[in-house]
Amino acid sequence: MESTAVTVTVPGNDLMSDLVGESDVLLRRIEGAFPGSEIHVRGNRITIDGLHAETVRRVFDEVVALLQRGLLVDEMTLDRTIDMVRVNERPSEVLTTEILRSARGKPVRARSAGQKRYVEAVTGGIITFAIGPAGTGKSWLAVAMAVRALQAGQVDRIVLTRPLVEAGERVGFLPGDLMAKVDPYLRPLYDALFDMVDSESAQRLLDRGLVEVAPLAFMRGRTLNNSFIILDEAQNTTPEQMKMFLTRVGFGSRVVVTGDISQVDVPDGRSGLEGLEPMLAGIDGLSFVRLGAIDVVRHRIVQDIVEAYERAGTRRSGGKGARR
Repeated sequence: MESTAVTVTVPGNDLMSDLVGESDVLLRRIEGAFPGSEIHVRGNRITIDGLHAETVRRVFDEVVALLQRGLLVDEMTLDRTIDMVRVNERPSEVLTTEILRSARGKPVRARSAGQKRYVEAVTGGIITFAIGPAGTGKSWLAVAMAVRALQAGQVDRIVLTRPLVEAGERVGFLPGDLMAKVDPYLRPLYDALFDMVDSESAQRLLDRGLVEVAPLAFMRGRTLNNSFIILDEAQNTTPEQMKMFLTRVGFGSRVVVTGDISQVDVPDGRSGLEGLEPMLAGIDGLSFVRLGAIDVVRHRIVQDIVEAYERAGTRRSGGKGARR
């Protein structure tokens, strides 16, 4: 256990107020995260004593680096910083890489080390699989990178698709033509798109065919060149559908496949993601990125829920006849 007292000297008094937070709320939050540690502030010097003193020092160093790079450090950002420092990651490197500016002018960034690895894999590869639980930003970041590629002229269009297993036979009872029927099931992809570009620009992209949102069944028989293609909810493909999709990739295209293997709705549980990684291992330009509870970017309670399910799944998989 660490127990040596350490000192952090904050460069300039102007950073100190942002570092400790209004009414010292951030300072108290750090103390609460590391029981047994005592933190004392005098001028622009912070002294840390007790257990985990060195880890707490690294938290302060990282928060100072984030503030110096112009990031607003709120309680959520501080929590993510603490989580990353605990596993020897560098928040000042992870949280400062900007992908693009959203429709509201806010920077879109990776918010965990896992998300940063995901962004890097997509940037440097041809086909990237992102596997992880809900809330890890798989689809949202994929759409952000697709919009960035389109704006930079790296691709001619974006294709967003997902299987409609959830609809099943019931889609025929919904009102309207086919696209009107399936639109509710594609809505999460529209939502991500409208986060990245303003509503008028998004509608123009859709009207001009520069962004296409369609069910996976519409991909059959096509070859998609110079496109950024996102297959969302891929755990609900069958092995046959997955093979069909992956063989649609044409020249100059980039593909992102997202899925959560714990939420399979395919009849008989025959998910197209099952067993795919060992089968495709070693193919140049193709990679798998695994995201977990630490990468969840929703309310902290969501991260706690995901971790609880992961623990329960680990216990079940250790027994005979464990269900997946």
